Amino acid sequence: MGLQQDYQRKLVSAQEAVKVVGSGDIVDYGFFNGKPVLCDQALAARGNELRDVQVYAAVTLPPVPEVAKNPMVFSYHDFQYSKLTRMIAAKNPRVFYNPIIYHHAPDMLRSGIGPSRRAGFYRVCPMDAHGYFNLGPQNSETRAKMERDEIVVLEVAPAMPVCLGGAGESVHLSEVDFVVEAPAGHGAFSMPTEEATPEEKAIAEHLLRHITDGAVIQLGIGGLPNHVGKLIAESDLKDLGGHTEMFCDAYVDMIESGRLNGRRKSFDRGRVAYTFALGSQRMYEFLHQNPAAASYPVEYTNDPRVIAQHPRFISIVSAIEVDLFGQVNAESHGARQISGNGGMWDFVWGAQWSEGGKSFICLTSTFTDHSGQPHSRIVPSFAPGSIVTIPRQMVDYVVTEYGAARLNSLPTWMRAEALIGLAHPDFRDELIREAARFGIWRQSNKR
Repeated sequence: MGLQQDYQRKLVSAQEAVKVVGSGDIVDYGFFNGKPVLCDQALAARGNELRDVQVYAAVTLPPVPEVAKNPMVFSYHDFQYSKLTRMIAAKNPRVFYNPIIYHHAPDMLRSGIGPSRRAGFYRVCPMDAHGYFNLGPQNSETRAKMERDEIVVLEVAPAMPVCLGGAGESVHLSEVDFVVEAPAGHGAFSMPTEEATPEEKAIAEHLLRHITDGAVIQLGIGGLPNHVGKLIAESDLKDLGGHTEMFCDAYVDMIESGRLNGRRKSFDRGRVAYTFALGSQRMYEFLHQNPAAASYPVEYTNDPRVIAQHPRFISIVSAIEVDLFGQVNAESHGARQISGNGGMWDFVWGAQWSEGGKSFICLTSTFTDHSGQPHSRIVPSFAPGSIVTIPRQMVDYVVTEYGAARLNSLPTWMRAEALIGLAHPDFRDELIREAARFGIWRQSNKR
């Protein structure tokens, strides 16, 4: 049978495709921009026919998944909380976070850990002349998920950018059970480029002093990495490389300026290796069929052993708060989950294994609550229920607008002293008193 005949045989409506789901089933949604829209709507519309269906997703992007609006029927599990997931969870008691070490997720799926899935629904690019559907700007653990799914359903989004590999960036028609076509114009969710705050700009300036020619850079989402990319683009740095979990707008700036070309990388030369992309429409247009970027499964991009093979690896990640012992919380306010840990563990560890590599955990010294009250992000200890994302033994550099301090190998009292120096001046006296109360810092330690 020819490709087009096979395609037409598998082509169904979203309403027909979701009939494969029954009560008690577990369903996969594609991660990031791979989350289905039409199939999600059709599955939610079957709410009066179903009960106890579990849906697994990650970094949920708009539009709001319809199944998450019906907690009486559907429970919603997110491996990496997004802002939207957090908003949904505030109204839906059956939204759950699934903590994982990101690079380990595909191995976990393939080894049979956890229950098998009845069906998986994934948003992809249109089929090419050879029968392949490109996964678009999300590779992650998609292939591993499909291997666990009894039935694979693709939802074709005509405007999804084609993101070249790498590896694992496509799925063939022969591996698929059903195809659903979305209307023209359906593509990737884009968002405006976030501008850095004055404090984040100061942090970026501190970071730039640690980046040397030939370094390999990992960045994430937000105003800080965007400003780092802008500063690098305007600098005289040469022959930088990129290896990251997330391709963001900052990489477009660095590549187009010529500062990042990957010429000195140990492997993947001339290309930025990444596992998912999230950013502006400009960024998606840059990625479309561009060999300067290579999409890979997360077990490759985020494996610390792979990361460490790049000399002078620079990892830049963000945190919510750091306590005086050097522990890092990057995912919760007390017991309330507000973010996933992503690949933070992977890159913090991999960068420190790299020859000449450095890991930077960045945060502004303060934040302001809804009432306008400022609070320190350098805290004596975490609130009850807070999550330790990175243990103190793994922390290399911590950076605020007041400077950068290397905590690696420092004794407890020196860590506390260094962190107090990174705190906002208005909170330093209080932190000194608390450190003394804990017995981890006192004036005599400085002799």
